[in-house]
Amino acid sequence: MRVLVTGGAGFIGSHIVRSLTAAGHEPVVFDALLPGAHPRPPAVLPAGFVHGDVRDPDALAPALRGVDAVCHQAAMVGLGKDFGDTPAYVSCNDLGTAVLLSAMAAAGVRDLVLASSMVVYGEGRYVCGRHGVVRPGPRAEADLRAGRFEVRCPQCGAALEPGAVGEDAPLDPRNVYAATKLQQEFLASAWARSTGGRVIALRYHNVYGPGMPRDTPYAGVASFFRSALAAGRAPRVFEDGRQRRDFVHVRDVADANAVALAAVREEGPEFVRAYNCGSGDPHTIGEMAHALAAARGGPEPVVTGEYRLGDVRHITADSSRLRAELGWKPQVGFAAGMTEFAHAGLREA
Repeated sequence: MRVLVTGGAGFIGSHIVRSLTAAGHEPVVFDALLPGAHPRPPAVLPAGFVHGDVRDPDALAPALRGVDAVCHQAAMVGLGKDFGDTPAYVSCNDLGTAVLLSAMAAAGVRDLVLASSMVVYGEGRYVCGRHGVVRPGPRAEADLRAGRFEVRCPQCGAALEPGAVGEDAPLDPRNVYAATKLQQEFLASAWARSTGGRVIALRYHNVYGPGMPRDTPYAGVASFFRSALAAGRAPRVFEDGRQRRDFVHVRDVADANAVALAAVREEGPEFVRAYNCGSGDPHTIGEMAHALAAARGGPEPVVTGEYRLGDVRHITADSSRLRAELGWKPQVGFAAGMTEFAHAGLREA
């Protein structure tokens, strides 16, 4: 199968290209090499690399010729620096997806695997002992300033028990990046209904691993900690470090894309399905920082009490649908993955 991988020179995209190649497919790497993700151009580009922006239909049309499916990874990621980044997020993520889908419709390409994100949920799943499953609203800045980081029951104010969120949970994006990722899913759904296309959206949880970008405000927390340790600095852990996340290795995410590409082609027209893509083994951000520091022999993490508006408290994955329906299973455990990542190379900024 010939597969166009948008963002295929990036962190996750490059691993997907390797996974597809190993599975016997022919990936076509399409990437704009934007400075936010590639401050320095890659030293080696894959054979058949296409330098193009998903917002450019003239670049997409020839790249889509002879393509059987698209794996759409190209996006501006992370929380960014401030709200001034909003137009760039909307342009890269939503306009880019709209132009890509239009070009796919014109080219007759009907199979899509979309890189979505756990951020579409907002907060994760919470249970109140008195009121059952509840959906807390955004945390008040006054509480964050005072160091009150845990969310409370919106009805009685009691402490909540966090759990794993499933794909059928309400969607509640809490920041600009989250809003653009949800809009990508909506656009893909509209495209499928209009064209008879088929879509699998993989909602990635906290992806980490070799090749993460170094020292950029658009990288994930794992990259921040790893970059600090590489420079001999202590990782700075925001809030109290007890935020729960699902850290999933990039090779497992790449394999999930290969599985999804094979599966989506077996479905009927207008098929749209979302899957969580997480390890199923949640850990706190503090635990992750300590694991990296211990594996690298670096300074112990420092818990700062700082916070970022738009961050959620706890969000972990129920990935049982992906396991049961597509047969995917993560292979890299937390301890082994963090030990590898502590010594792996990062993409230079």
